[in-house]
Amino acid sequence: MDLEVFVAEHRADWARLDALTRRRRRLSGDEIDELVGLYQRTATQLSMVQASGLDQALAARLSSQLARSRAAVSGAQSSGWQAVGRFAAVSFPAAAYRMRWWWLGCAAGSILVAVLVGWRVAGSHTLQASLLPRSGVARLVHHQFRHYYSATDARSFAAHVWLNNIVVAGETVILGVLIGIPVLYVLAVNAVNGGVVGALMISHGRSGEFWGLILPHGMLELSAVFLAAAAGLRLGWAVVDPGPRPRVRALAEEGRALITIAIGLVPVLLVSGVIEAFVTPSPLPTWARIGIGAIAEAAFLSYIFVIGRRAAAGEVGDIIEAPDQLPVAG
Repeated sequence: MDLEVFVAEHRADWARLDALTRRRRRLSGDEIDELVGLYQRTATQLSMVQASGLDQALAARLSSQLARSRAAVSGAQSSGWQAVGRFAAVSFPAAAYRMRWWWLGCAAGSILVAVLVGWRVAGSHTLQASLLPRSGVARLVHHQFRHYYSATDARSFAAHVWLNNIVVAGETVILGVLIGIPVLYVLAVNAVNGGVVGALMISHGRSGEFWGLILPHGMLELSAVFLAAAAGLRLGWAVVDPGPRPRVRALAEEGRALITIAIGLVPVLLVSGVIEAFVTPSPLPTWARIGIGAIAEAAFLSYIFVIGRRAAAGEVGDIIEAPDQLPVAG
């Protein structure tokens, strides 16, 4: 199949189908018949695109258009809550699953940098002294690190953490358009900071306290940040290598998919913020706090890799209100 010829041949029909769908309450009898015919032809064309495997973004757009037109053809009404439910069940997990390799790359790279930095700092007292004076290290290790999680009211702290994480994730997503370089910088800074703090805590005999305070919320929080970074890098890569698509079109498609990720991460970061404010500093035993964080992380990963895989395979972008196109894993 020649994709450009196929699109040029059927673009007018798709535009007409969209126009009739938008006017579905004011259609004449002939226009209703035309709508049904266009719907059936577009469904056949979607099957051809999916079978060819040439352009997942086009398949997603047609699937989304058919979802809207289906309501017009059947006379069903789609409520706002149905759109929200479809976004949660299809759009977001499918988008996240489709960029799983970018996501894994961000996680693996960040963890590797943090481990290497931590190993280097932990093994060199000279390097530690150059980073912080002895009194500063003592304050961090014995007071500041733990006190940070309980210094303010838990509700205010949860709101602060949530908003801060949204800002960080949002910056990571948006900066991807600059060929992904700022995204890599943000990831590197976070990894280095984490490695340094971890090294100072562990080298002063506070490893249990460090992991007990980082892991409960950190697993879910970092997963969200890595996913945001993956979306940003995916957008940046569309600038470098748009593939067979025109660069402007590739940016538009990846940008719409990126919005799906950004919106979907808002409740995820809310959960991690609540855990950080109420679970991390709680008097629960360390195993219980880490267990709560592990359950939240397992639930999130299962959501993406089970529901997202099914949505990406069987209902590519079959969305009603969310962005029309989903990212395609490279």
